Amino acid sequence: MCGATTGGVSLEGVDVTKESVIQGVVTRGEQPVGNAYVRLLDRTGEFTAEVPTSVTGQFRFFAAPGEWTLRTLAPRADVVDRRVVAQQGSIAEVNVSI
Repeated sequence: MCGATTGGVSLEGVDVTKESVIQGVVTRGEQPVGNAYVRLLDRTGEFTAEVPTSVTGQFRFFAAPGEWTLRTLAPRADVVDRRVVAQQGSIAEVNVSI
């Protein structure tokens, strides 16, 4: 995971035109939540991937185009599900508040 940049996670070195990117930040109040987990579930709810958030609360997936669910798991927080659509050549920015 790259360091925080203005406007989101750095995509330096990534050819976004060839990728479907889902990324964002997990926060509690105004503070980023590090060491939370974000799961990528397919259209049927099946587990596909999981990443921990960085110390700045950031996460990123490279996913196939289509509909996905992000499931965020963090200590002392309810599970948060967010639907997202990934499209090749674009970045789906998802900010999750727990």
